[in-house]
Amino acid sequence: MGDEAIGEITRHLREWSSGDPEALARLLPVIYEELRRLARAQLAREGSGHTLQPTALVHEIYLRLTEGEGKLFASRGRFFAYAACLMRHILVDHARARLAGKRGGGATILRLEEALEVSDPSRPDLVDVLAVDEALRRLEALDERQARIVELRYFGGLTVPEAAEALGLSPASVDRSWKVARLWLAREMERR
Repeated sequence: MGDEAIGEITRHLREWSSGDPEALARLLPVIYEELRRLARAQLAREGSGHTLQPTALVHEIYLRLTEGEGKLFASRGRFFAYAACLMRHILVDHARARLAGKRGGGATILRLEEALEVSDPSRPDLVDVLAVDEALRRLEALDERQARIVELRYFGGLTVPEAAEALGLSPASVDRSWKVARLWLAREMERR
């Protein structure tokens, strides 16, 4: 995404945050492909039985954005951090609905090792999104910043520099926290 598009995103976000309800409508075409890319990346980690499509995930994010007042987004990074949080909640809600519908089976499956760069061939490479969410909630209780970084990287597909921008931290700080968090999560998921 070029500097011009980033500037346009930031301008529309500020207009929306300032109370211009039409700014979100102007923003969507500019961010749509980026959100679809993030949604495709997230859903690519999921098992083949997943029923949610990238377009549906992006549309659900948009609907949730329109439900409330304009949020205060100081930058593109902060917006995509919020979108990552929405994506996490949508996927968890979807997994819970599928699980309830199948009386205990059919939870959404994610390739945790791929996202967290864990390489242990003796472990299965699939875990369900509900287990990831549960582990992430435990991590939030211990270290909220690490949990936020995992959410941005795993559910939002943000790079280390993008996550750093979203959180107002240095890339080196985010990278260190990411390494610790993914090791902690891998251990937690192994226990499960």
